[in-house]
This record gives sequence, structure tokens and C-alpha cells, in this order.
Amino acid sequence: MRELFTILSYIVLLLSRSVCAQSLVYIGSGAVGQGSGIYVATLDDVSGTLSQPKLAAAIDNPSFLALHPSGRWLYSVTSTVSTDGNSLDEVVAFVVLPDGGLRLLNRQLAGGASPCHLSVDASGHVLFLANYRGANVATFTIRADGTLSPATSTVQHYGASRVDVRRQSQPHPHGIYPSPAGNYVYVPDLGLDKIVIYHRNTASGALTPNDPPQTLAELGGGPRHLVFHPNGNFAYVNLELSSRILAYRVDRISGALLPIQGISSLPPDSPAKGNSAAEILFHPGGKFLYVSNRGHDSVSVFAVDSDGGSMRFIAATSTGGRTPRSVGITRDGRFMLAANQDSETVAVFRVDSLHGTLSPVAAPVLIDRPLFVMAVTRNNVLTTNN
Repeated sequence: MRELFTILSYIVLLLSRSVCAQSLVYIGSGAVGQGSGIYVATLDDVSGTLSQPKLAAAIDNPSFLALHPSGRWLYSVTSTVSTDGNSLDEVVAFVVLPDGGLRLLNRQLAGGASPCHLSVDASGHVLFLANYRGANVATFTIRADGTLSPATSTVQHYGASRVDVRRQSQPHPHGIYPSPAGNYVYVPDLGLDKIVIYHRNTASGALTPNDPPQTLAELGGGPRHLVFHPNGNFAYVNLELSSRILAYRVDRISGALLPIQGISSLPPDSPAKGNSAAEILFHPGGKFLYVSNRGHDSVSVFAVDSDGGSMRFIAATSTGGRTPRSVGITRDGRFMLAANQDSETVAVFRVDSLHGTLSPVAAPVLIDRPLFVMAVTRNNVLTTNN
């Protein structure tokens, strides 16, 4: 009996190691018709092999997703256009099942048109939402069961930069990010050429204008997304229209963003015309910053000085497809995934831990119109949802 118990224990150990050697990858697909939805695949954390994605939840235009800090729930934006041209804009909550599947919890009206970005604060109590065409931002309370309340606050943006008359004729909030400490919220607004700063009520999540209420970006740049350095001292914003990156020092007392540097998101001497910056993210260690370039169809890597915040271009790697709208990185920083929207593929790259450079792992995986990609630690999901 003891020998049998030992054998069974060994088998359980091998199975647990096998499970832990995989990450879940969620992909938002904007495929036309029945193919639209959130897909899930597994990534082998040793070889970098990505399985063929399977539909986890049918939903229209899930262009951005966010995982709850507990790993138990996943949230998505969605926009459904009816035959008469009207749209139903919502934010949707799912429970993450042990196998990576998703089960609908509830959905709430977004409070504005074309929701494009959402985030969950570190406490897991508040969801923040940016509505691109609605020109506003909204907050939602996350209940104890993971469901979302109706919007608890909505703040409208006003004005316009108008440097680019086609893209900047009105405000366009393109991202919304709580500070690491949670007391401030930052909104890159493509239409205003500003990063709007809010003070956040830590209890309710309600937003009020900060003092200072904003930071001016480069005119005509079109701020898209923002990322904080892991040490919390610096923030980096990519400019969609000019393919630039701006570095700021974060004043943790006032919430102000103090300019440090601005450089191209492309290799030196590469023209910005025909390109638009898409996603920006950090390697978990904070040494390397990545920006995806649509048009140049690459991911650029920059070395970041963790003391002064300055950036230095290292290399740009082709994503092996067209229009890398989204990129994601595994929690251990060993692999990066790129969602090539127009070539309809997701590619996997191994990350060089010393230099931050990328090398393709295998042939990209096919999936209709991938809009977003995110890697999730499978062990965390299994632990929190069993």
C-alpha cells in the first residue's frame, strides 16, 4: 500500500509540474460573424509552443481584456453594431474556469461609445473604462462575486487638439491606468494630445480632476497607451500618430508627470510616415521597454535606466505579420506574443534575458483578426478557481 501511495504521489507531482509548465493565452478576435469572441490557447513555458486557440466566449469585438488580480475573473470591452447602424457598448465580466474556459457573469453598459481600454486596480475593487468615441471615462465597482455594478461615475472630456483634423477633432480617451499606489488615474487622450490626470477616491473609485489636471504631450502625437515602470517612479506613453515615446517622472505626492525624454518608437532614421505605435509594455524586471509598430510591423525594444528613467533604442524585430495591434509578455518574461491583426496570426518570440531582444519560436498560429493578446499564469488560475 505504501508503494502504491508513493507511485500515486509521484504521478500527481509530474502532473502538477506539467500544468505549471503552461500559461494560458487569451486572444480577443474581431472576426466578422460567428467567429468573433475571446479565444484561449496554451503556451508551453519551456518550448514556447502555442496551441491552436479555441473559442472560450462568443462576444463582439473584444478589443481589450483585463484579468482580476486574483486570477478568478476576466473582463472585456464589447461593441455590437446592429443592422440600423446603432451600437451597444458594454463591459462584460467572466469567471475563469479551471481549464481556461470562460463563463459569463454579467454585463453593464459602458456609459459611452466605443469602449477601447479597461483596467482593474491592484485592490481588485474597481474597474476603469475608457470610451474612445464617447469621449469619456467610467468606473465600475467589482462585487465580491466578480460581477460588475452599473457605472458608479462617468467623466466627460472636452476640447480638441485638431493638429490632425481627421483624428483629433474631439477628445478620444485611449487608455486608463491607476497609479501603482492607486490614488491617481492617468488617461492618455489621443484627441486632446494630453494625459489627463484624476484623483481617485480610494473607497468608491470615483474620479475627480487632479491638481495638476493634465500633462501636455507632443502636439499631433496622439497619446495612446501608458505603462508604469515596475519601480513606480516613471511612466511611459506611446504616441500613436507620430510613432514617438515620452518618458515622465511621476511625482507621487501631486500626481504630476514631469517630462524626461521623447524618442521615436522606430529604429533610428526610420520614417514615421505610414506607421502608428500600438502597444507599450515592460519586461517584468523593468530593464526593457517594448513598443509595437503597425506599418513597420515590428516590436522595438529599449533599455531603460531605472535610476533616471531615460530610454535607449536596442533593436526592432519583425512580428512576422502585418499590423501588430497588441503584444503581451509572460509573467516570467521568457516569451512575448504578438497579435498581427491584418495577417490574422499570433506569433511567439523568445526574450533574451540579457539584452531584451526577441527571436521567433515557431510559425505563427492562425486566428481571425486578433485584436488583443494576453498571457496568464495557468497555476494561478487553477489555484484560485478550484
